[in-house]
Amino acid sequence: MEYFTSQQVQDRYKISPTTLWRWVHDEDLRFPTPLVVKRRRLFEQRKILEWERLRSGEVA
Repeated sequence: MEYFTSQQVQDRYKISPTTLWRWVHDEDLRFPTPLVVKRRRLFEQRKILEWERLRSGEVA
């Protein structure tokens, strides 16, 4: 299984650590929940890519 670090997710979407925290805690956004390993948050790449696909299909 492949993972993105929090920093990689922030770089990918050009967001701040605070925005990433908000995304993770916003139930309506349904952003993937990270796996926490020794205080590091890791996001499954598969779930991030699936979230992107779902978001791109939404009507604005």
